[in-house]
Order: sequence, then structure tokens, then C-alpha cells
Amino acid sequence: MPAREIAGRIAAVRRFNRFYTRKIGVLEERLLQSPFALAEARVLYELAHRRLPTATEIGRELGLDAGYLSRILTRFERKRLIERTVSKTDARQSLLRLTATGRQAFAPLESRSRDLVRGILKPLSPPDQGRLLDNMQSIESILGGRRADEGNVTLRTHRYGDMAWVVARQIEIYAQEYGWGARFEALMIRIAADILENFDPARERIWIAEADGERVGSVCVIAESNSTARLRLLLVEPKARGLGLGKKLVEQCIEFARAAGFRKMTLWTQDVLHAARRIYEKAGFRLIERKKHRDFGVALVGETWELDL
Repeated sequence: MPAREIAGRIAAVRRFNRFYTRKIGVLEERLLQSPFALAEARVLYELAHRRLPTATEIGRELGLDAGYLSRILTRFERKRLIERTVSKTDARQSLLRLTATGRQAFAPLESRSRDLVRGILKPLSPPDQGRLLDNMQSIESILGGRRADEGNVTLRTHRYGDMAWVVARQIEIYAQEYGWGARFEALMIRIAADILENFDPARERIWIAEADGERVGSVCVIAESNSTARLRLLLVEPKARGLGLGKKLVEQCIEFARAAGFRKMTLWTQDVLHAARRIYEKAGFRLIERKKHRDFGVALVGETWELDL
């Protein structure tokens, strides 16, 4: 990569860091008008949201120098914000816990932090909120080191309760990212009920994607006719995007449909779902029809795509 382009990217990251730290108020000497500096507030947060952690666990989570963390904990102990107890399983380890005074001191900081985030989100439309959260999760995933080649994503067939999760996440994600409301919710419930009530395990499949035991995606292949299969309910959780999971789910559908003897696969999507459309196109699907509609309560363009198997 040319040196000029590298320099430009470095400048862009630094510009974003300056913007974001100013936006969330971490440049203040005392965080959110509290008596605590940023590092102290982060330690308090970990103590409030963990059950009897050790100093080692907190230091590892926050990436803090052991000596610096020790000084913070000593100050907290002197102010009677925390108490230590010796671990019953390892006498060398001390278990940390907020005292009643510590919880009382942390409560306003927690409340002000929630209010700050609420104030950032409030002026944004639901689709913009969804895109913001999606991009934040992408940053976290990329910088956290998650990669598709780690092989931590697995596919399995559905179990009892999975379809309820699929429907709920479809409704929640598309409401957040695109503002689709009650009519979309009603449609998802009808689709899921129809799939389950008429499910033919010999020619149909529902797959659930899991990462480290957590559901992060889904897709269905349903018999449209004796010769045509329909791809439905493709879903990838925002935190799992960028791992190639959507491509993997679609390829699984195509492979199954061919093995089941279908000659064609069809699907219906929306023109605003750019990532999904790219996946379909790369998999060989052809766009054959576009039609305006308001089935989800907003103006959209529905698209029918087909693939010869």
C-alpha cells in the first residue's frame, strides 16, 4: 500500500478517535461529573457487573497495568468503596466486591452514562440507530480479532424454540435498521407458522448458525412446488456480519436444494438490503422482477430472484 494512503488511513482513525472521545465526554478530568477518572469508572463498572472478580480478571479485561490497578483498588478500599475476601479455592487470590457505599457511589455514574447514550440515540431515526449499532459492532468485531477463518461458526438443523428466535430477531433487527413495523411483524409470524405447520423434513430444511454456542444466523429452504425451492428468512446477527456467514448459509441452501432434486430456487427480497443482494448475485441468482409495495408499512421495492439448479 502506498505511504500516502497509509498516512491517510492513520489520519482518518485519529480523526474518528478525537470525534468520539469528545462525543462521549471521556476528555473531562472527572467522567460525567463524577468524582472518578475514566480508568476508575471502568474498574467500578467491572466490579458492579461481575460476581466476586479478582484483580487479575479485571486487569486482564481492561488491559490495565497491575501496579496502576493496585493503586486504584487501594484508593477504593481506603474510601470503603470495596471489600476484599480471600478465595476459598486459592488463598493467594482476593475476591473483590463493591460495598453498599461503593454501589451508592457508582449508581449516579451508571445513570448519567445511560442518559448520555440515550441523548445520542434520541435524535436518530430507527434505521440510523440500527446502522450506528451495526457499525459499532463491526468495529468491535474487526479490532477484537474475529475472523471467518477461525472456524467458530457452525450450522445445525433447527430445534424446538429456534423459529421463535428467528422471528423475534427478524422483527427486532429490521425495526431497528429500516423502521419496518407491525405489518412486517405480522407477516413474519404468518410465514414462520406456515413453515412449521407444513414442514416436510424430506425436502425442506431450517438451519441455525451458531458461534461459540450462541445463535447468530438462520435460513430456510421450503418447497414452492415439486421443481422449485424457495429460500426464506435469511438472517445474520449484526455482531456476526463480516464473517462470510450469509454466503455460507446461502450456499448451504443451494447444495441442499440440488441434492433434494429441485431444478430451480427462488427468493423474494428488498432493494434496500444491499448486502443480501450481493450474496444472491454472487451465488448466481438472477433478478427477474421488481415491484413497488407497502407490505411492511413503508414504501419499498420488492425483488424476485431465481437460480437454475
